[in-house]
Amino acid sequence: MKQFTYFILLFACWASNASAYSVGFDQTILYTDSDRPLKTSIWYPSQTSFPTERVADNPAFLGTDVVRIGTPLAGTFPLVVISHGYRGNWRNQNWLATRLAQDGYIVASLDHPGTTSFDHTPAIAAQWWQRPMDITRLIDWLLKESNMAPLINETNITGVGHSLGGWTVMALAGAEFDRDQLKQECILKNNPRVCGLIPELGLDQEQKGEPTGSIKDERIQRVVTLDLGLARSFSRQSLQNLTTPTLILAAGVDIGDLPQAEESGFLAQYIPQEKRDYIIYSDAAHFSFMQLCKPGAVAMIEEEEPGGGIVCKDGDGRSREALHQAMYQDITRFIQTP
Repeated sequence: MKQFTYFILLFACWASNASAYSVGFDQTILYTDSDRPLKTSIWYPSQTSFPTERVADNPAFLGTDVVRIGTPLAGTFPLVVISHGYRGNWRNQNWLATRLAQDGYIVASLDHPGTTSFDHTPAIAAQWWQRPMDITRLIDWLLKESNMAPLINETNITGVGHSLGGWTVMALAGAEFDRDQLKQECILKNNPRVCGLIPELGLDQEQKGEPTGSIKDERIQRVVTLDLGLARSFSRQSLQNLTTPTLILAAGVDIGDLPQAEESGFLAQYIPQEKRDYIIYSDAAHFSFMQLCKPGAVAMIEEEEPGGGIVCKDGDGRSREALHQAMYQDITRFIQTP
């Protein structure tokens, strides 16, 4: 009986893997008449399945196997664009992008200048509106100039963002920045991890060139936020008027001063219930939405940057791999809903 059960499980795993597409991967830099070059990564279903190479892998974090510059599979596929968190990069959600491409999505991400791991330039970081504009430029390029353009279903585009990336895609969904409200909220509940970023991101005073009102991108049909930050900077009225379906995923484990009730919970409180889903993973922490950590990663990171090992720490429940499985099921269920 045990042998039979093992055979069934083995066959199920084989069938699941056999049905997945090979993942092609490419990178480029977008200029498109701008002085803000955007390093862009693209994952897509590929006709070619070899040779593979591992991307987004380093001594601390686990990467994924892809086909570099594979031949795109013929067909039409939904598009997912991903925005990384504060001082993060495209590698952080590589796990999610790869799985989506295996299941028939074209996925694109980029490094946001000023707030990426590789660029902390203060003057660039302070232009808060540039982050959502980066994603709009990315979609423009994908639909009009890239070799992926004929393969993309323009009527099926999803925005996904982690942490500050979640804030970014919410702006694209129609949430509007309210400086006075944010200042008042930070007087009432001065959250150091979030409110402390206000000057660096140019949220404390009006910036030259910043837009007013909505910067919604109408091409994005739905958005997914992964434990976003700075939610209280969005006007309550704009959230109440939101028409873009939104999946709010939150980490129930507070990493010190980022309680989800004041971030994801703020969105859930004001977005109409018929326009949002709200899921809290009680055993996930803020960085559980990032890539898998290798054994010994915490000690390695702590040696280089004391306190930095928090990026590999989750709650006391499921492993990060199991959390990713649950997150992926919730995300795909949402984006596949008509």
